[in-house]
Amino acid sequence: TVVKYRKKGGGNMRYEIDHRLADALLPWFAENKRDLPWRIDQDPYHIWISEIMLQQTRVEAVRGYYLRFLEALPGSLYNFHPGCHVGQGMETGIVLIADLLNEIVLPDQSTTVLLETMAGKGTEIGGKFEEIRAIIDLVRPEIRHKIGVCLDTCHISDGGYDIAEDLDGVLDEFDRVIGLDKLKAIHLNDTMNAFAAHKDRHEKIGKGKIGLEAFERIVNHPKLRDLPFYLETPCDLQGYKEEIALLKGLRK
Repeated sequence: TVVKYRKKGGGNMRYEIDHRLADALLPWFAENKRDLPWRIDQDPYHIWISEIMLQQTRVEAVRGYYLRFLEALPGSLYNFHPGCHVGQGMETGIVLIADLLNEIVLPDQSTTVLLETMAGKGTEIGGKFEEIRAIIDLVRPEIRHKIGVCLDTCHISDGGYDIAEDLDGVLDEFDRVIGLDKLKAIHLNDTMNAFAAHKDRHEKIGKGKIGLEAFERIVNHPKLRDLPFYLETPCDLQGYKEEIALLKGLRK
């Protein structure tokens, strides 16, 4: 799976869409679809939606450039951190996020926009499944099928969902509140923090508080194993190579 991160702080950076490159990539994606079924693009400069609703230039950047860019590679995923309400209140922040999604998402786009589960630090939105569900409920019905969720294992453990010891219970709760049909991707990260610390510090797979046995259960769980998994651990390229080999060795 390919994950592309936009440069943090690089909001004014633009690249022309080279459709020749896209046309060359698409057959390769199709040929390798078993190993590369999804492409994911992380939000540029970590757009925190609830904080930028009134910044029209950012709205135009997402709708006019980034989502248009991804349309050159149909079937992509575009992942957002929902953001912080910065003292406005959770309800106000949720409304602002939904309003922005209603403005930027089109019903006929091929890209699915994902809201990421968060650790719930400070005034962060998305630390509880109910907050993600509240955003989705406020999205216009005609575009709701273009909204999904990315579950981050570090974030939800730090947020108080015990995936290390009660993975089935966490997935049942996700299904009850949001619906597993909305779960489109997994950010696979261990955590440096104790359970429910609400801090969000990623750790290498098996080196943190979640532990390798829990990751073996995660990558083999029948409700998760066919989803795309993305590593966001503090590794260099060699470290990622080793983690990928480790995780492949855990698959049954």
